[in-house]
Amino acid sequence: MRILLTGGTGFIGSHTAVALVAAGHEVVCFDNLSNSRAEVATRLEAITGRPVPLVIGDIRNRADLHSALTEHLPDAVIHFAGLKAVGESAAHPRVYYDNNFGGTLTLVEAMEACSVKRLVFSSSATVYGQPQYLPLDEQHPRAASNPYGRTKLMIEDMLSDIAAADPTWRVALLRYFNPAGAHDSGLIGEDPSGTPNNLLPYITRVAAGRLGELSVFGGDYDTADGTGVRDYIHVMDLAAGHLAALETIDQRAGGVSTWNLGTGRGFSVLGLISTFERVNGVQVPYRIVGRRPGDVASCYASVAKAENELGWRAAFGLEEMCRSAAHFENGRGTSEAR
Repeated sequence: MRILLTGGTGFIGSHTAVALVAAGHEVVCFDNLSNSRAEVATRLEAITGRPVPLVIGDIRNRADLHSALTEHLPDAVIHFAGLKAVGESAAHPRVYYDNNFGGTLTLVEAMEACSVKRLVFSSSATVYGQPQYLPLDEQHPRAASNPYGRTKLMIEDMLSDIAAADPTWRVALLRYFNPAGAHDSGLIGEDPSGTPNNLLPYITRVAAGRLGELSVFGGDYDTADGTGVRDYIHVMDLAAGHLAALETIDQRAGGVSTWNLGTGRGFSVLGLISTFERVNGVQVPYRIVGRRPGDVASCYASVAKAENELGWRAAFGLEEMCRSAAHFENGRGTSEAR
């Protein structure tokens, strides 16, 4: 298949591009470069040995989407493009609803106009809200507690309604847990603009001396060491999950399918720091500070449904995530362009 990746030069999009090309698919990246760099497309070509076209455009712009769809004629779209910082979403909710929900609505309309009705959507475990039980399975009640999470909820509901009205749509909703790590080449990885919102890229920048110290939010949770526990998944495992979901819905008659993508295991913040220090031989200065509003003590996935229906399971562990993230960060000395 030929696949259009919205947000294709971002962290998860770029790694999924590598997995898709390795499986024999063609990839076109579509990105407005608000949190990534055009150089990523060149790096993807270096990794895959295949040209990876980049279309610079915005998912809120119907003309940009129509041009990309009519020029490249994809068989399916994997939709990564979106804003994703919880705190920023609380401060600027209108921006998040406009970009995430409004942009997805514009994308779906453009896809329908071009008769492209296979869609894999980048959702989030944020839609589960405060866990009522663990591990979190796909039947857990949804109750997002911030504007970012509510945009994901609204998009899931919108796509479900569209597929119910038109059964020729084939949609996968993939609820990510905590993506981490980088491609083993060191050419692509998580490199957000500004201060990272995710834990591991913050750790890599502290270890490299680019940031002074890490703030650990909360040391008094009901967990083994008092810090929050999360399900970290290697980004290449996440990429493989997208490939499996795409190929699975391609064989289905239509409708919406939902899968968690995680490891099914939880690691604490201090456990992640300790593992990073050990495998990379570095020190990560940190300070425990107060909890952040809305954070939960523990959150990790049930992945039985993905294992049973997709034949997929995570292959990499926390050590590989920490080692590959540091390798990517350390490569910054030879090229700042990511």
